Amino acid sequence: MPNPSSVGLTGNARISSLLGLNTGVLTAFARSPADQIRADAERLSHIILEMQRCFVLRLSKQLAPGNVSFPQFFLLTYLDQKEVLTMSAIAQKMGHTTAAASGLVARLENLGYVLRSVARDDRRKVMVCITAKGSALVRRIREEMVGNLVKILDHLTSDEQKAWLQIYGKIYDYCQSK
Repeated sequence: MPNPSSVGLTGNARISSLLGLNTGVLTAFARSPADQIRADAERLSHIILEMQRCFVLRLSKQLAPGNVSFPQFFLLTYLDQKEVLTMSAIAQKMGHTTAAASGLVARLENLGYVLRSVARDDRRKVMVCITAKGSALVRRIREEMVGNLVKILDHLTSDEQKAWLQIYGKIYDYCQSK
C-alpha cells in the first residue's frame, strides 16, 4: 500500500485512506474537501475493482461455451449495433492495429459469428458484419447480464435504483465524450 503522505493526503484523510477502504466509515473524517474527494475516490476505486472482478468472472463463464474472449465479445456487441464495419474502423474502435483486428475477426469468422467481404467500390477495403449466430450470442449474454442486474436492483429501493441509473448514465456520457 502506498504511503498516504506520498499521495498528498493529510491528517485524518490519511487515516481514512488506510482504514476506510473496507468499511467506508472513516472517510467522513477528512479535513478538506480535496481530502474527502481523494478518500471517496479511493473507496470508489476499491468498489469498482471488486464489481469488475465479479462481473468479469460471470461474463467469462457465460462466454466460455461459445469459445469467445472478452475483446471478441466486445467487438460482437459493437458489430451488433452496426450494419457493416471496415477493418480499419474495427481496429480504431478496439484500439488495435489493423493486423491485430484482422486476427480477432478471423477467429470470430472461424466460429461463424461474423462474415468478411471486400467492398464493391474498393477491393482493398475489408468489410465485416455480424451473422445471425453472432447476434444470437450477443442477445443471450445480454439477457444473462440483465438477469444479474435485476437481482442487484432488487436489493435497492426505488430511489436508489433511479439514482444508480442516473449516476451510471452520467459516467457513461463522460466516458463516451473522451
